[in-house]
Amino acid sequence: MDPKAMDKRNLVAQWAFDTSPILGRFHLWLEDVEIEWLNGERHSDFDGSVSFVDARIERMFTMTAAVTALGTQLFGRYGEGHNQDKQGLNQVKKDADAISAYAMSESLWYLSRSLPENHAIMVCLGEGLMPKAGETPEMGSNPLLGFGRIYARPQVARFLEVRVQKLINSEDYTWEDFEYDLQHEGISIWGAAIDTLENTSRFAKGATTGPLTVLHVFDQPLCITKPYEGYIGNLVLPRAVIDAAEQQSLLINFFTSRAKVMEAIKLAYPEIKNENVHVWTLRGKGRDLRIGKIWEEWGAVGAHLVEDGWELPNGGKAFTDSGTYAPTFLVGTWKDDKGETHLFLVDGYAASAEAIQAASLYPILDLDVSLVVFSSKYELGHDREPLIMRLNPDAEDFARQLSGVFEKDLDEKTIERYRANILQARNAGIPLDKKLVTADDFLPGKRWDVMAISGYMLPDPYTAAPGVRQVGDDTFKVTVRLSTKQGDKRTTISLRLVETFEESTLVFNPLLNRFLRGEDYTDRRVTLSDSGRIRNELQTLCTEALEHFSDHRIRLHFDRIPSDVIPPDDQVKLREILDWYKANHPIWFKWLEIA
Repeated sequence: MDPKAMDKRNLVAQWAFDTSPILGRFHLWLEDVEIEWLNGERHSDFDGSVSFVDARIERMFTMTAAVTALGTQLFGRYGEGHNQDKQGLNQVKKDADAISAYAMSESLWYLSRSLPENHAIMVCLGEGLMPKAGETPEMGSNPLLGFGRIYARPQVARFLEVRVQKLINSEDYTWEDFEYDLQHEGISIWGAAIDTLENTSRFAKGATTGPLTVLHVFDQPLCITKPYEGYIGNLVLPRAVIDAAEQQSLLINFFTSRAKVMEAIKLAYPEIKNENVHVWTLRGKGRDLRIGKIWEEWGAVGAHLVEDGWELPNGGKAFTDSGTYAPTFLVGTWKDDKGETHLFLVDGYAASAEAIQAASLYPILDLDVSLVVFSSKYELGHDREPLIMRLNPDAEDFARQLSGVFEKDLDEKTIERYRANILQARNAGIPLDKKLVTADDFLPGKRWDVMAISGYMLPDPYTAAPGVRQVGDDTFKVTVRLSTKQGDKRTTISLRLVETFEESTLVFNPLLNRFLRGEDYTDRRVTLSDSGRIRNELQTLCTEALEHFSDHRIRLHFDRIPSDVIPPDDQVKLREILDWYKANHPIWFKWLEIA
């Protein structure tokens, strides 16, 4: 046999062996693996690792992203929200988020069985708690993998779940106490920041580019102590710009006027024309109040504000309605056909998980990322919004100070809303005592490492990564990018559905979703795994309706489930399902209480 063919055969066999728990769980057959090195010294495709985990675990993380992308694209109701009203679109979005969160969660669970005995994966930041554009608070959180989700061997998971619940519920149990308990027990945590489906609205509406799953895994937990999601201002520049500015004693960060930022850019790239500085920000009329001044400042110095459909240097078409993470990979310079230098940068704001994910790319992509904590409400411009989060909510004159920031008298309801918002961030460990923050401020060790993993449902215009594409009757190619300080590679995985498409739909759908859509839960074989799966699904589908206790019990409050999350008729059905499981399998469902 040709040596190259033999190497490929061995490579596929190695991947199939290493990732077999995930492949088996989703009834998939691995057909092929193709690896493209984007930068960094090429390592062996067989036993080399470019991260802080070994080669097998690295492959399993890559497969996790691949399976999540594939399952979401095939079974997440792609495009079914097109031309629907707000409620219909929102339901499609929640169904898509549910599929992506379920596929990633199940993959991480099977991956965790291969972790070293004293290790765990802990989700520290997740995307989906906070309503986004086009959503209203009564719609509730989207299905997500959020703070405190633990993936580890059973003994380690039980130990950690008790401590995580103490972090969430106890005023006296601090991050320092949590760290001490980890060290005393000899447990190592890999922290994760997860957005299982970025650009959900684009996915639901049937856009042709953009949706992806993002998984950042750190070699330590992020020092966050409670579920949190808010907005964070971010300015992303090449490190060369900051270095050039420092030599001229210029301070460049999010608060710097964009005219001064342009000066720094021209110090780093003297030959660049102002109009060749391309600024990507979120756009749209609804964002004018928030970052309209940023647009004006860049426009005043002649920079180009990237618009929808603008052709990127790789030939892709930009979009600006959402998606602040992927453009970070394009930040930097290039030369056009005329030999002129161009610069692409990111400015504005993002949701907290996206912002911290993007910020943690700085050592990989040689960037400088300046972050500013905003409130979750965000009713002021980018220059005044940060002043809110630095106020002391316990101060006697808090109301006066807050009104001063708004430059008008505020009613009591508004004052209390912002007080609660600041307290929520402070109690979650978000650093509010600093005017500017970086990714380092969220990682207690300060010296840290990260794997940045992206799985693409649809083509990504910023990195030129292709989306899921069908290459046979039941075979699909999925592309995953894994970026670290040691290397950056794109892996294309060919996966075949072992079952029929209809049966695979059941494999990728949460049990509760299947039962709510008519599958007879009383006429199927019940196993112990049903208990864990349903517990996991409740935490994903309606996290705000759950009350956790230190003895691993969960109480479900139906009156806290928004009707936009689970419609009233489905809530009645859900209660019937859970009552049946508790009545017929009381030992396995001892953990569940229904308020």
